[in-house]
Amino acid sequence: MAKRGDILLIDDEEALCAAAEKILTKEGYRVHAVHTAAAGLERFTAEAPDLLITDLMLPDLDGLGVLRRAKELHPNVEVILITGRGSVEKAVEAMRLGAYDFIEKPLDRAALLKACSRAIEKQRLAAENRRLRAELRQQRDEDALIGHSPVMAGVNKLVRQIAPTDVAVLIQGDSGTGKEVVADIIHALSPRRDAPMVKISCAAIPETLLESELFGYERGAFTGAANSKPGKLELADGGTLFLDEIAEMSPPLQAKLLRVLQDGRFQRLGSTRDIQIDVRIISATHVDIPQAIAAGRFRPDLYFRLNVVQIMLPPLRERPDDIPLLANHFLKKYAERMQKPVRAIAATALDQLLAHSWPGNVRELENVIQRAIAVASDDTIRSFHFALTPLVTTPVVSGPSITIPIGTSLAAASDQLIHETLRLCAGNKEQAAKLLGISSRTLYRRAATGQQCAQS
Repeated sequence: MAKRGDILLIDDEEALCAAAEKILTKEGYRVHAVHTAAAGLERFTAEAPDLLITDLMLPDLDGLGVLRRAKELHPNVEVILITGRGSVEKAVEAMRLGAYDFIEKPLDRAALLKACSRAIEKQRLAAENRRLRAELRQQRDEDALIGHSPVMAGVNKLVRQIAPTDVAVLIQGDSGTGKEVVADIIHALSPRRDAPMVKISCAAIPETLLESELFGYERGAFTGAANSKPGKLELADGGTLFLDEIAEMSPPLQAKLLRVLQDGRFQRLGSTRDIQIDVRIISATHVDIPQAIAAGRFRPDLYFRLNVVQIMLPPLRERPDDIPLLANHFLKKYAERMQKPVRAIAATALDQLLAHSWPGNVRELENVIQRAIAVASDDTIRSFHFALTPLVTTPVVSGPSITIPIGTSLAAASDQLIHETLRLCAGNKEQAAKLLGISSRTLYRRAATGQQCAQS
C-alpha cells in the first residue's frame, strides 16, 4: 500500500498510542508515537511530518503549547487535538489558534480516520497550490533551454521524453550551461512533481559533513549531534534528489550511495535501522567522468547506475544563433523586474555579444544583460553598457600585430581584425575562428558581411 502521509502522535497513554498507530498504519499512514511534548517537538523538528496529533493534556506541556511551537516551526503543518470530554471548549479555542480539528476520547476509529484523511487532503491541496504558484515562476527555469539551435532542440526533446520516467539522469556541461535548471524541469514534468525536489552540492559541502548531510544521523552519532536529523535522501523520499558536482564525492561515499541505488535502503549515521526510500536520482558534473574513472577517482559501477540517460549541455559559444534569443529574453525579464523602459539592444551591441567567447555561458550572459539594463539611461542597450571579461587563451597561430586608430568604429575594427586574421591563417576559417575565440558560424557571417561592404 502506498504511503498516505507521515503522522506524529503525542500522547502519554501508551495503550491509546498503540491502538491509534495500529489503525492508522493499516490504512497506509506512517506513524511515530511518543509520550511527552518534549520528545514530540524534538521529533517534529527533525522530521517535519505531514500531520501532528497531540493530546491536549500532557505531563510536561499542554497541547496548546505544542500547537503554538509546531506552527512556529512549520506554519503549514496540520494539527489535530485529542481531548477529554471536559476539554471541548479548550479544543475549540485551539482551533482558533490554528488547529485543524479535534477528536474526543475514547478514540473512535471512524472519527480518527476521517479527521486524518481530511487533514492530509488539506495538506496536499495546499502543497498543490504552492506547486502551481511555483510553476508560474518556472520561466526562470527554462531560461537555459531557450534556443532554436539543433543541439538545444535535441536537449529539449530528450528532457521531455525522459521526464515522465524514473530513470537516473546524468547531466554534463560546463559551469553556467544550466545543469541545475534542466534538473528542475525534469522534476517539474515528472509524476514526482508534487513530491520534494531536494538538492545537494557535493563540491560546496566539506567531505566530513557531506555524509551526514546525505544520510542523516541519530542523536549522539558524533560530537555535536544533539538531535536526530534526517538526511537529504530521506527528505527526498517520493521525489527527486539532485546531486550537483557528483564527481567531487569521495570514493567511500560513492560506495554508500551505490548501495542506495541498488536496493533503495540506507542507514542514518549512528543507526542500525534500515530506511527504505523511493527516490529518483539526477546528478550533474562538469568533469569528464570516464577520465576520473581512469584516474581511480570515480567508481565505474556507480557511473553506470547514474548514467542511464546522459544529457550533454553545450557551451554557449557553440550555439551562437541562440545568443540573440537569450539576450532578448533576459532583456524583457529584467527590464520588467527593474521597471526600466529598456526595450532594445543596438546592432553593434548585439555584434559584441556574438563575438564574445562566453566562458561563463548562459549565466554570464544573464548577468551581462542584467548589468546593462541597470546602467542604461534610455530605451536601448549599447556596447558601452557591457562589462565583458575576455577569456584568456593561448594563440594557436603567431603573427604580426595590427594597429587600429582610436575613433575606429567597433564594426570596422572587428572587420579589420577578422580580415587580417584570415590572411594570417591563409584563408583557413576554422583556424581563424579558433584564434579569434568565436564560432565558425559567426566568422562566416561576419566575413561575408565584410566582403559585401567592400564590394559596395
